[in-house]
Amino acid sequence: MRRSTGVKAARRPELRLPALERWPGGALEPDGDYDGLELREVELSGQDGAGARFMDCALTGCVLDGTRLHHARFLDSVLTEVRGVGTDLAEATLRDVELVGARLGGAQLHGAVLERVVVRGGKLDVLNFRAARLTDVVFDGCVLVEPDFGGARLERVEFVDCALKEADLTSATLRDVDLRGAAPLEIARGADRLAGAVISTGQLLDLAPVLAAELGVRVEG
Repeated sequence: MRRSTGVKAARRPELRLPALERWPGGALEPDGDYDGLELREVELSGQDGAGARFMDCALTGCVLDGTRLHHARFLDSVLTEVRGVGTDLAEATLRDVELVGARLGGAQLHGAVLERVVVRGGKLDVLNFRAARLTDVVFDGCVLVEPDFGGARLERVEFVDCALKEADLTSATLRDVDLRGAAPLEIARGADRLAGAVISTGQLLDLAPVLAAELGVRVEG
């Protein structure tokens, strides 16, 4: 199907984590440097790791309520079943990352850069992706509720067997974005920005009222 539509597939990360050392404990440090560490069931709520770098790390079952990770970098890392409300990842970089089974609410990712990222399973509520750049990103089997992509740039992004509810695409730029695997596909605002995306015939019919409203078309009879 991708050949017929011409949409380019996302490149997925190829992660091979080395033998990891156990997290030594203590609090995150701003601009900290963390290499080859395993953080398992660690309580990180309210801590300040702004500007920190995580390379070849595995975070499993960690709690990130209000954790400040502004401008942090996650490289070649796996985050599994992390959970948190109000996690600050503004202007963070996620490159070659797998996010598995996460439950995040109100996370701030505005201005963030995501490259070769797979988000598999979990539920992500009211994520702020405003002005973010997503390149080679796959949302696979997850639920996204009211994601805000306002002003964001999405290139080679796939939605596979996932729910996309009340998404905001205002002023977003889409290129090679495959939405055919999103069910439901609900666009609250910015349906006029779907140029550069591919959808199915059924999705087009479902979106017809939204598209008509965006274009100012009145449908009667």
